[in-house]
Amino acid sequence: MLINALCTIQAQETANSRQARRIFNSAYQQVFGEKGATLHYDVNITGLYKTHGTIWYKGKKSKFEDAKMNSWNDGQIVYTVKKKKREVEIHTAKNNKSDKYSQKFKFEPDNYTYRVALAEGGLMVTLKLIKGRKGMKEIHALLERNTYSPISVKIKIAFIWTTIKISDFHSGGITDEMLRFPKEQFKDYKFVDKR
Repeated sequence: MLINALCTIQAQETANSRQARRIFNSAYQQVFGEKGATLHYDVNITGLYKTHGTIWYKGKKSKFEDAKMNSWNDGQIVYTVKKKKREVEIHTAKNNKSDKYSQKFKFEPDNYTYRVALAEGGLMVTLKLIKGRKGMKEIHALLERNTYSPISVKIKIAFIWTTIKISDFHSGGITDEMLRFPKEQFKDYKFVDKR
């Protein structure tokens, strides 16, 4: 029975799915790997919510800036600056409830099937959630054909589609100092510890 199950799993994994997974992993490492990356994003959640900004990643650390808030995540603590309220919320990185939108975009690579196809402007890697697993229902990642750098991502959560257009993408060159929360810049803000 175990041998039959293993043969079924191997039969489901085609050359296309292996290639798609390899290409997607390359793109994923460019963004979230230890060398870090920076990019400008334009988010549109089916016209209901739109925002844009810049984000920096390096491993589990990140920083983002948009019109309403800025956030620094040093891998342990998340500092979210709410500009209008002149407030800094502090959360643990593992349980960050400060950004209700990003919580919906948790990603586990092994929870998906992969497929790649040529598309206008690059390669389209499509990920579909495996039945019974948790995560985004579907992901369409448009990648640059030669470098696999991200161009755009379309994500389906439940029945809602979110589109993220990516520009000014640069992989590498991100230092820990760039991702350090500059507490001295916000000394006149109210600090709210929600750890």
